[in-house]
Amino acid sequence: MFNIHRKSIQYGPTLLTLETGRLARQADGAVLVTYGETMVLVAATADRTVRPGADFFPLGVHYQERAWAAGRIPGGFIKRETRPSEKEILTSRLIDRPLRPLFPKGYTLDTQVVATVISYDGIHNADIPAMIGASAALAISGLPFDGPIAGARVASIEGQLVLNPTFEQMANSRLDLVVAGTDQAVTMVESEVDFLSEEEVLAAVMFGFDSFQPVVALIRELAAECGKPRMAVAAPEVNAALEAQVRQGFLADIRNAYQVVEKLPRQTVVGDCRKRAVSQLAGEGGPLVAAEVTAIFAALESEVIRERILSTGARIDGRGLTDIRNIVSEVGLLPRVHGSALFTRGETQALAAITLGTGRDEQIVESLDGEARDRFYLNYTFPPYSVGETGRLGAPGRREIGHGKLASRAVAAILPDKESFPYTIRAISEITESNGSSSMATVCGTVLAMMDAGVPIKAPVAGIAMGLVKEGERFAVLSDILGDEDHFGDMDFKVAGNADGITALQMDIKITGITREIMAIALQQARAGRIHILGRMQTVLATHRPELSDYAPRIFTLKIHPDKIREVIGSGGKVIRGITEETGCQIDISDDGTISIAAIDAESAKAAETIIRRIVEEVEPGQVYEGKVVRVTDFGAFVNILPNKDGLVHISQLSGQRVAKVTDVVKEGDVVKVKVLDVDRQGRIKLTMKDI
Repeated sequence: MFNIHRKSIQYGPTLLTLETGRLARQADGAVLVTYGETMVLVAATADRTVRPGADFFPLGVHYQERAWAAGRIPGGFIKRETRPSEKEILTSRLIDRPLRPLFPKGYTLDTQVVATVISYDGIHNADIPAMIGASAALAISGLPFDGPIAGARVASIEGQLVLNPTFEQMANSRLDLVVAGTDQAVTMVESEVDFLSEEEVLAAVMFGFDSFQPVVALIRELAAECGKPRMAVAAPEVNAALEAQVRQGFLADIRNAYQVVEKLPRQTVVGDCRKRAVSQLAGEGGPLVAAEVTAIFAALESEVIRERILSTGARIDGRGLTDIRNIVSEVGLLPRVHGSALFTRGETQALAAITLGTGRDEQIVESLDGEARDRFYLNYTFPPYSVGETGRLGAPGRREIGHGKLASRAVAAILPDKESFPYTIRAISEITESNGSSSMATVCGTVLAMMDAGVPIKAPVAGIAMGLVKEGERFAVLSDILGDEDHFGDMDFKVAGNADGITALQMDIKITGITREIMAIALQQARAGRIHILGRMQTVLATHRPELSDYAPRIFTLKIHPDKIREVIGSGGKVIRGITEETGCQIDISDDGTISIAAIDAESAKAAETIIRRIVEEVEPGQVYEGKVVRVTDFGAFVNILPNKDGLVHISQLSGQRVAKVTDVVKEGDVVKVKVLDVDRQGRIKLTMKDI
């Protein structure tokens, strides 16, 4: 019944198996990837008819984690998977980016790749198997995919590069790098780095590239054995006569338009020129001819920009290849937030703000591994007005989540540890203008805002976006790219860090790949650029402010023995509620006995700390206390010396002289000084008032 094909290879420490023919047989291509006991089913399918008017490639990549794959039931009220998690969205983007450039021009069928985690062992991350499965499913599908690709995760543990590390190994790694590519070149890199040098990061990229070559070969073997015939795709025909007319009539105007330095005036001039071309040359030909003219016009725009850069080294706005746009930074511009900054680089602007909170404000993340908590999270927003347009407003899209995560990775290495700074840190970045790399502007703005908030970061970092124009053997690497240079260029290469090393790296390629030489040049050029940007940032604020904002909570921590937690909480929470009501503080207690006390002023927090310390304090013989008489009996008086701790002063210990009646010396409500004589095995406390 089943015509199963299976291929296996040792990939790093674990066996990798690709299987097809048993599951999802009605998809164009379906592959089950097994790595350890983690299994991902990937299906690739395309429509058979072109959507009317389609002039782009509609590829959808969807990575899905199923809770049942890990033997779990989803939390919350709805006991099933609903909207994609951040991890699923980021992994979908991770798979999409190296696949998309490998489809030919002229292919416009709706194409969907769905990767579903159906077994998860808690040891091996499912994202690399999903990427490999997507490549394999497309390779056998018959769709016009110019792959295959493969991917690898690389860690750096005690100076050694490790291929496809386990989650346990990643806890000790200074590098989390995912690299993808073909058998010819690297096409995608995504990484979080703990201040490794350019040389170390480049070595890790090439280590991953070399390591996944046997996987590329394995997919080729599978495709040769059971792949469907490749779909024929005709390259889009260019109307030579119409192309000649557009070139002859408007090439000079396009060149002149791209002499305009500022973005919006340039867009206006280019737009007017395009309208004239369509009006004059489309005539009565209708929308199809108008679309042809528009496409030819765009091709000429690309030609003008690219040739000018390669021939003269001059860019759209007149800068040289390594020049950085003008930078203006401001801090403290929002009076009621805990920290704020406005970072402007040319026509890109990020408004960043920091909010400090307590442990209750940590982001709860549910995944196949269960629940986890993040004490730092960054929310990035890209409103349509930032590019002078109208558009959808609402929940963040994939792009916003991806850009926010990249910026978050870039600053993760500089965060203070929780023990020295026990705050939850929420960063936001509102992009108010955009013309190239708003994610790197977010890095710069967030760092300034954190320093403005008084967050004791380890060191400031900055980010920069690099571009590439490559024609044959000629190429130019561009620093601090504009939006048009990104659109018409061949690479988007973002690097964050400082002079000590890199903290984040993301690379996407629109061509078939780039060489080690180009990547090395881009890394060194990016280093010079980010150091320049960092220098400009530090003229505004060189280090973090010594004090927190008046509006930020004050958090104090203390550690108690875990056995004492129940005493602080009290029966039904009675004790801790009383402390909260008395002092106005927010109190959080961890299972290890760490107590966080948050208050607007230090005095309230100190009062709460004093109460808690008294609750957990151990009573020892010889200690002197001031306490209140809470009960009087014929044989003595009971004195409260600590919360929930009363001791007995026997009538014989009330005074150095003989006492006939207890009430002759003390009455209920009196405040007296007492000394501990003894604490017996049952915890009963004997007190004295003699010689105090």
